[in-house]
Parts: sequence; C-alpha cells; structure tokens
Amino acid sequence: MSELNQGSRLQKSISEAGHLLRKRKLSSLELTEECLARIEGVNPKLNAFITVTADAARAQAREADAEIQRGNWRGPLHGIPLALKDLIDTAGTRTTAASALFKDRTPTRDADVVSQLKRAGAVLLGKQNMHEFAYGGSSLVSYYGDMCNPWDTAHIAGGSSGGSAAAVAAGLCYGAIGTDTAGSIREPAALCGVVGLKPTYGRVSARGVIPLSPSLDHVGPITRTVEDAAIVLQAIFFQGIVLQAISGANAPPVAARLNASSLDESAAHFRIGIPHKFFFEDLNPEIDAAVEQAILELQTLGNEIHEIELPIPQDRKLQSGEAYAYHAKFLASTPELYQPETLRRIRAGENISSADILKLQAELEQERRNIQKTFTEIDLLVTPTTPIPAPSIDELKKDPDLLRPQEILLLRNTRPANVWGLPAISIPCGFTRAGLPIGLQIIGSHGAENEVLQLAYNYEQATGWHKREPRILAP
Repeated sequence: MSELNQGSRLQKSISEAGHLLRKRKLSSLELTEECLARIEGVNPKLNAFITVTADAARAQAREADAEIQRGNWRGPLHGIPLALKDLIDTAGTRTTAASALFKDRTPTRDADVVSQLKRAGAVLLGKQNMHEFAYGGSSLVSYYGDMCNPWDTAHIAGGSSGGSAAAVAAGLCYGAIGTDTAGSIREPAALCGVVGLKPTYGRVSARGVIPLSPSLDHVGPITRTVEDAAIVLQAIFFQGIVLQAISGANAPPVAARLNASSLDESAAHFRIGIPHKFFFEDLNPEIDAAVEQAILELQTLGNEIHEIELPIPQDRKLQSGEAYAYHAKFLASTPELYQPETLRRIRAGENISSADILKLQAELEQERRNIQKTFTEIDLLVTPTTPIPAPSIDELKKDPDLLRPQEILLLRNTRPANVWGLPAISIPCGFTRAGLPIGLQIIGSHGAENEVLQLAYNYEQATGWHKREPRILAP
C-alpha cells in the first residue's frame, strides 16, 4: 500500500521517502506524479519553473522503480524527484539562465552535478526560474517573469536561486540544486523558510554551470531539512577535484567524513563565534530577536558562545570583472537580449582589466588563507542570514533605484563566506509577525561541512521551525 503524503500536505523528507522507496512501500512514479500535479496547481502562483520535463521525469521514475524492484538500490536519492536552477546544463533540455539571450540554448552534455545526480538515481523534474544570469538577489529580473514567495506571494522569493527555494518550500520538488556567488542559495532559502547549503569552494564541481564569477561561484543543495541537505551533498560532491591553495582546504574529501545518517543532536558541542560587529548591524528588530533567541538555544544545547570580531571583505570588483569577461562577446553582438538592469550590472565591470582580475584573484587567495586563523579559537560562526525579511514585490518595483541597494543589503551577511570560500548553511529560526521566514546562518572552516551540518541539525531538531508549512498551501 502506498504511504504517500499521509498526515501532511507537504511531501515527506528525502530521508523518509528514500527509506520507503527502498522498502518498496512507495514508488518513485507516485512521488513524481505528486510533484507534477503540485507544479501544475501551485506553480502558476509562484512562477518557480521555466521548463518542466514531465515525460522524461516519468521515464526516470519508472526506471528507478524497476531497478529498486530488482534490488539495485543506488542510495538515498534513488527515485527522488529534484529540480535544477536554470543555469545548470542539461543535455537535450534548454538551459536559459532566465535570459532571452539563451532562450533557445540546448546543451549537448550535462553539467557534472547533473551527471552525479543521475548516477545517484534522482528523478529530474525540470529547470527553475532565477534572477537573470544569477546577477541579483531578488529574482525580479528574469525574461520569464517574477518569482513569488510561497509564504506570501506579495513578497520576493530572494535570489538568484529564487525559483528553486520557492519550489522546495511549496513542495513542488523534494530538493533543488542552486548556485551561490554572494549568497544566492542561502538568501532565498532564508526568505522562503528552507535549508540552503553552500559547500566549501571547489567541493562541488561548477563545470557545465553558466558562470557569474568563477572565483566565487558555488553549487549546492536547497532542501527542507538539514539531513536532506547532507544526503544531496553526499551525491554531488566532486570526487575528482584536487583542492588547491585558493580554497585553503586541507581537509579530507567529504566522502570520507560525511554520513547523513550519523547526524545526532547529542553528538557534538562546538565553540561558536558571534561576530556582532557588521553581521548584526542595522537588523530588522524581529530578525534580531529571533537570532538572539537562536543563540540562546545553541548555548542551552551545550555549545560555547564567544563574541569575536572579523575583518570583512566588501570589495565586489572581482565579481564585476569576471562577470563582464564572460559576457563581453554577447554584449558586442546582442545587448538588446539582456534585461536592462542586468545589462547595467554587467557593464559595471567593463573597465576592470585582465591584469586587474589576476591581481584580485591573488588577493582572494590570500583572504582564504587568512580566514583560517579565525578557526583556531572557534569551530563555527553564527549570524543572521539576512538583515531584513523578504521585501514586497511592489515596494521594489515602484522605485527602480531601490532594487539594487535592497539586494546588496539582503546579501550583506552571506557574501563574505563566498569570498572566504567557506561552507555555510541557512536554516529557519523563526518567523516575523507577518508570517515571513527568518534564517540563521552557520559558517565553518574550509572543509568543515560535517560540523556545519551537525550544528544545524542539532538546532533544527531542538526547535522544529522546518515543520511549518507555507501560506500558499493553506486550505
């Protein structure tokens, strides 16, 4: 008998569904049809998907069911429906980066992360809407239209992985793969009340992912639980990569260390650094209160809390220069195919030379080495993910001059971890009185995904914020 969706409007977690699939108490085709039906019913309110590959997903689900029936179980993602941010290449399926420039672009090979998901037996439902070319934190600049927040569709979903976070929060898929250059996994995860994990720089291959800034781009999972994020990370970390000095990572590969089933809220206590200066400045009062309460909860769980100060990198010239370098050839021929705001942002890097970029990359490498000193006295950093909750769409659209400053503010607390190349996660830690989610960010040293996930799991299990369902699913 099927055990699909008993007792909740949302799906089970990846962990729960995977267990039932392996026990043959549930079929991948059932999970997939459930997601496709939810996409049909809810996506018009969110605009989270650009392309839905329904027929291919059904075929993958049937294949997964047949393999599991034969006893050939590939692991906890086998038969699980996931989706991809639409700048991740998929062979034979268009990959648009939410731009008219690439609206007919169909890659001939899969990105590395897609190949890894397919090897894990995941079912891929399609490609998710995003901020055009990942150059923004609102997802209000897309050839395919705005994305809406499932907790209140009058508000933004965040960006640039806005469609991915909205889709996971609303149960349109069991998880998604996003990208993060300045916070584009963690910020929308925080605004949509889900879990967003940015691994250490280089842990997950970005080959086959349309770049924004290759020195800062990260690929990672968006899920509804911390355990699910660990499961997806296990499948997508890049086994063949040699971590160079630019990442500062000397830790062993994640495969040797990360085991999602070993997460245990009583397993470890940590020395937690709280950098109030910069990260806690000018916070929305409700976010301030929620995060301070979360810190008290972490202390109650047996962790040591230490006030620290950090030098914060704030220069965005490397991102600007690398973005312009990628787009220069397209700007020379078809600039009219970009959204005007994206065009303006890309052109901001026009006067940053190749020599400048090399110098900035060397400085980045030094920043990544220097930050390791912070972790001799502490194990993890904890901050608010965003200083403010999700702004309203009307608020940002009525004054175009407000959009970029608000995006920069939303990404203020997440950007440093990209510069440092450190693993970082956003998990839910509360809601505003208006019902908008609040995110808590946990940052670890290079290669310390295990520790980041463990503390996140400890807090998640102690509080249960992840169990709430978004407003869009209310009867």
